[in-house]
This record gives sequence, C-alpha cells and structure tokens, in this order.
Amino acid sequence: MTTRARTLRRRMSPIEQRLWHALRGTQLGASFRRQHPVGPYVLDFYCARLRLAIELDGDTHAGRAEHDVLRTRFLEARGIRVLRFANRDVWSNIEGVMERIASELRRLRD
Repeated sequence: MTTRARTLRRRMSPIEQRLWHALRGTQLGASFRRQHPVGPYVLDFYCARLRLAIELDGDTHAGRAEHDVLRTRFLEARGIRVLRFANRDVWSNIEGVMERIASELRRLRD
C-alpha cells in the first residue's frame, strides 16, 4: 500500500491538487497527509491527530456506492471520521468545502 500511496501522491488529479493546496500546512489549525494508507485503503487526505479522513468522489465512484459504504465502515470501526465531497463541489465551491471541513475540525477538537 505504501508504494501505491507514493504513486498516487505523484499523480494527483487537478481536483486533488486544488483541495491539497487549500489543506496543506496548518491553514485550518490541523495538519493533513495526502494519499495516506490505512489497512487495504489509501485515503485521499488524512488528519492523524483528529482522525479525520477526507475523500473525494469523482465519476469513478458512480457505480461504487457499496464499496464506499464498506470502506467508510472499515475506517469508522477504527475511530476514523470520514467526510466525502463530490469533485464538482471542490471545483465549484471550494470555500463551502473548506468551511465544512473547518466545522468538522472544530467539532472534533471539542
């Protein structure tokens, strides 16, 4: 999984790059990792301190709802909270996406 995660980091989609630019560093008061392996999965973005995963759902997720549910259950069973965003939301409403992430980070800190 580590090798796959490294490859995915080098080949980030434009949508992933857009969100990463907004998340990187500690702009939200939390540090995120990109393409972080957890068990059999590679998370798009992950805040280890608050155990928050951010997943982007593009066109490839259209027929994979059941897979996404199983993935979310696996992560939640390990204490990881999952936020999902459609690619189109990141592209057209990055401010709204960032506000939702900031809101969840505040909730997890309390």
